[in-house]
Amino acid sequence: MNILLVGSGGREHALAWKIAQSPLLTRLVAAPGSPGIANLCETRTFKVTDVEGLVALAREIAADLVVIGPEAALEVGLADALTAIGIPCFGPTASAARIETSKAFSKDFQARHNLPTAAYGVFETVDDAAVFLDAQTAPFVIKADGLAAGKGVVIASTRAEADAAVADMLGGRFGTAGARVVIEEFMAGEEASFFALCDGETAIPFGYAQDHKRAHDGDEGPNTGGMGTYSPAPVLTDALAKRAFEEAVLPAVRGMAAEGAPYRGVLYAGLMLTPTGPRLVEFNARFGDPECQVLMLRLASDIVPYLKAAAEGALAAMPPPRWRDESALCVVYAAEGYPDAPRAGAVIEGADADFGDQVAVFHAGTSRNADGDLIASGGRVLNVCALGATLQEARDLAYAAIETIDFPGGFYRTDIGWRAL
Repeated sequence: MNILLVGSGGREHALAWKIAQSPLLTRLVAAPGSPGIANLCETRTFKVTDVEGLVALAREIAADLVVIGPEAALEVGLADALTAIGIPCFGPTASAARIETSKAFSKDFQARHNLPTAAYGVFETVDDAAVFLDAQTAPFVIKADGLAAGKGVVIASTRAEADAAVADMLGGRFGTAGARVVIEEFMAGEEASFFALCDGETAIPFGYAQDHKRAHDGDEGPNTGGMGTYSPAPVLTDALAKRAFEEAVLPAVRGMAAEGAPYRGVLYAGLMLTPTGPRLVEFNARFGDPECQVLMLRLASDIVPYLKAAAEGALAAMPPPRWRDESALCVVYAAEGYPDAPRAGAVIEGADADFGDQVAVFHAGTSRNADGDLIASGGRVLNVCALGATLQEARDLAYAAIETIDFPGGFYRTDIGWRAL
């Protein structure tokens, strides 16, 4: 099979790493790719939002399957364009992807289909938001409506912080993504990430993990796109995962089909595990980042048949995926200033060393300078991941590897996995 992979981050590097292992693979091309992905396959320089260019590339390489990594490509309708010319695509159409790309749409959808989630309101003005906040009690959850690279969520512990967050978002901090805000009831509990593959009609569970959203140790500091993760997550028991699948994921897949936007690809349910059971924090229309990285390490099955079956409506014939018994853990090595103003350009050494079969370093935000040096070019720069017989072993291996990488100005949390350990 010829496969085109769209994206350039750590999630896409992990997908490329896993796809490259498939005996079904003839040719893998990534666009735009990264220095890390370039070690595995061909790369082509296209923006993930260049629908016309990516469609032409898919035709050029006679792609049997296109795998879309980032949500930005989904929002602009890449899956729609590929489907229109008969190229199988792993990733939902723009209308189906609204389950992530518009939090207002997603919350309204969840309400229409009685999915377990927090009470909420959607607002376009500071004054209207203030009226709603008057009737709530702290803490407050404030979200930008559109895509904000994982940074459009503020958990405000006081009313003053909530008012400031609303004014900030509606005032243009996230551009059009913040033209509306969603204010939600605060849910207490532990968060977990549940994944399912969907083909428009059928859905099958595809692993789960636990992420660390705050920038600093002890879950302190601003929200980020994720500073590390591990799988399996002991807090998400098999019984709770079954409830999440039956009470949130399956009704969502059926609801999207009923509303004329059948969902194909991976559906990521962000869950809050409350005393009354799992409740939805959000849906995402793609693999989580950095959750994808630990899932790929633990996945024992060949991923390509599952991606193809989801794209072609054939998941009902697929057996349940096989998972390794080992635990996987991922530590994000981020640039100084992340998430607000990450500093680019630092030269990184040691990231491409041979760390052994149990460790993988995925490139999340890297490029090369004119001298060929590997440099930081994003907020989250490297994902140092490891597989171990126990979570503690995976953690020890990941941190031993990260300590050998020279990344001036980079930082990482030293407590990934602390909830489980």
